[in-house]
Amino acid sequence: MLKLERRAATSLAAIFGLRMLGMFLILPVFALYAKGLTDDHAKIGLALGMYGLTQAILMIPFGMMSDRIGRKPVIMFGLLMFAVGSFVAASATSIETIILGRAIQGAGAISAAVTALLADLTREENRTHAMAMIGGTIGLAFAASLAVGPVIYGWIGVPGMFALTGVLSLAAILVVKFVTPNPGKTAFHSDAEANPAKLKDVLRDGQLLRLNWGIFALHAAQMAMFTVVPFALAQDGLEASRQWLVYLPVVVAAFILMVPAIIVGEKRGKLKQVLVGAIAIMLAAQIGLALSLDFFWGVVAALLFYFIAFNILEASLPSLISKIAPPEAKGTAMGVYNTSQATGLFFGGAAGGWLAQHAGHGTVFLFCAGLMAAWLALAATMRPPPRVKTQMFHVGRLDQLGAQGLAGRLAALAGIVAVTVLPEEGTVMLKVSQTGWDEDGVKQLLESQGGQ
Repeated sequence: MLKLERRAATSLAAIFGLRMLGMFLILPVFALYAKGLTDDHAKIGLALGMYGLTQAILMIPFGMMSDRIGRKPVIMFGLLMFAVGSFVAASATSIETIILGRAIQGAGAISAAVTALLADLTREENRTHAMAMIGGTIGLAFAASLAVGPVIYGWIGVPGMFALTGVLSLAAILVVKFVTPNPGKTAFHSDAEANPAKLKDVLRDGQLLRLNWGIFALHAAQMAMFTVVPFALAQDGLEASRQWLVYLPVVVAAFILMVPAIIVGEKRGKLKQVLVGAIAIMLAAQIGLALSLDFFWGVVAALLFYFIAFNILEASLPSLISKIAPPEAKGTAMGVYNTSQATGLFFGGAAGGWLAQHAGHGTVFLFCAGLMAAWLALAATMRPPPRVKTQMFHVGRLDQLGAQGLAGRLAALAGIVAVTVLPEEGTVMLKVSQTGWDEDGVKQLLESQGGQ
């Protein structure tokens, strides 16, 4: 990667990380704190999940707006909205005001705009690596929030955590303005942005719909669980500020144990088997939580299995989207996928809180088990994903005839599974075999194309 590309990827990953850290810091402690504001567990769940609703509604529109008025203005406005929502929640003396603050936080839906800016600032051949840096940062932010959140709660409480989140968001605005490079030009990128013309195709694809249900169910269960789990851990006197003693070792152990599964899935072409196995583990963890609510160590053991499965699934699903989605609709597929995730966060928080209030804590985990059982049935019937990876190259603008000729010559090379040439974007997107492809032949052909 060029120095500018590294700076772009690092700064945008930091922005994502700061935002995700702020969003998830309260997750392991909020339910216990909110119990002091209201006896209505349904409102607690709604407050946890509310930001997902406004995020789901505005994510794709914000990305499209960034095509028109520029990436940085949209991103900075979204971060400002997130900061305003954080300060509203920090000053709240009622659960209703926190719900409002969380809704404003979610309205800062910058994910699509950040991804589009990263695409503007990176060459096609380096974009996958840059996107992976952001994905890894998000995962680390989530894990860190579970371990660090209870400690910070002990120092400054939930209002202080919301205020800290607002400060981090304002700091991220400075990073965007002064550290992130300015794009030379703003262009549409099919691999990174949603295209309304491709939306119908993506929504009709049964394999992609299975994955969209999966990310919806995974994050619905996550948010529903955390309306109840803090109470289960507190039952033997483990106060909120000390619950990191459970989360830290569980999260670290789960991360170590998930690595072999990811390697087997990717390197040996066993992604479907790994996916189905992880969902089954998740289902077992939810049942275990439902059965062990009154047994502290049973809850801890079930959480370990939960996080092993969660880490595997969170890492596998984007890879599956990339393998299954048509190259020219990859950005659209990821937009629908991310919207499904945000919708799941809202639905899970609202449903988990309502069930805890009206049907008891154990019912929340049975609800999560139902989500996993439905996903298990869908995943078991999906087609094994092709053993491919995506490679992208810039070739400059082509006319339609030139694009067709180039596609035909590329398709004849060894290991090329699918070719998409986007003449307006000057981009070639290849799906190539993971077991070997004629990389030198592709590069020679594209270099000769550039010399014509």
